[in-house]
Amino acid sequence: MFTKHPGGLRLLTVHAHPDDESSKGAATLARYAAEGVDVLVATCTGGERGSVLNPAMDRPEVWEDLARIRRREMEAAREILGVRQQFLGFIDSGMPGPGEPLPEGCFAAQPVEVAAAPLVALIRKFRPHVVITYDETGGYPHPDHVMTHRVTVAAFEAAADPDRHQEAGEPWQAAKLYYHLALSRSWFQTMYDAMTARGVPSAMGELLADWPDTPPALATTTRIACSEYFAVRDAAMLAHATQVEAGVAFMAHPRDIERQVWPTEDYHLARSFVGGPAPGAVETDLFAGLRAAEGRK
Repeated sequence: MFTKHPGGLRLLTVHAHPDDESSKGAATLARYAAEGVDVLVATCTGGERGSVLNPAMDRPEVWEDLARIRRREMEAAREILGVRQQFLGFIDSGMPGPGEPLPEGCFAAQPVEVAAAPLVALIRKFRPHVVITYDETGGYPHPDHVMTHRVTVAAFEAAADPDRHQEAGEPWQAAKLYYHLALSRSWFQTMYDAMTARGVPSAMGELLADWPDTPPALATTTRIACSEYFAVRDAAMLAHATQVEAGVAFMAHPRDIERQVWPTEDYHLARSFVGGPAPGAVETDLFAGLRAAEGRK
């Protein structure tokens, strides 16, 4: 738990499982936290039905204690990033196969209004200026990611409405809602091209060849320069040892190349009560339009 911050800029990012905060936007969080922004990660589920993706951790005793281990990993990652974190208390939905039902009582099976209630209470207590989550696709089609989008949008709206969730505290209108554009096809293509041009072997070509036929990416409205925090991001990712293996998948590409060709983490501004970038322009700050007002308080 946390004590409500008395002032200053506040950023809330909402994720489905432990480790999502470290693989999507972690360098942004580390940068803002280092600059004095109060950053809070809300994690919808405990990742209880997740896989163990690191062979070194694929052991019976890990599977038997996975829920506790993932919470311990989350605490380690939170500390590395320099942020605060709170679980919302829902149960991981797992990844049902085609035609399989969702597990009874899981996060993705909840009514959206019910599942949004803990997040409404958190928003009203923390009073963030900026909220970040996934777009309507969830970033990828895990039911908990799609549900996280739906719940966050619902809570963003409901938290400002005095007639809804009256038991959850005084209403609060967050000024901006952003969607992650992490690990996009464009990012993978850029990294693959840069690596092959430099003679560095890359397995990203296979991934690009099998890229699903998904809707066009949302427009990039905001790019946050955060390459100096990539090492912090990587350390936070590796803290999730059940999910991440050093030197494999996202951990395999050379960081010096990434810093050269894609030194930002990117976002889509979905809603704003303080305006947004001009057509064709790109923001460089999630708090654009907010800092002057904050400084006058």
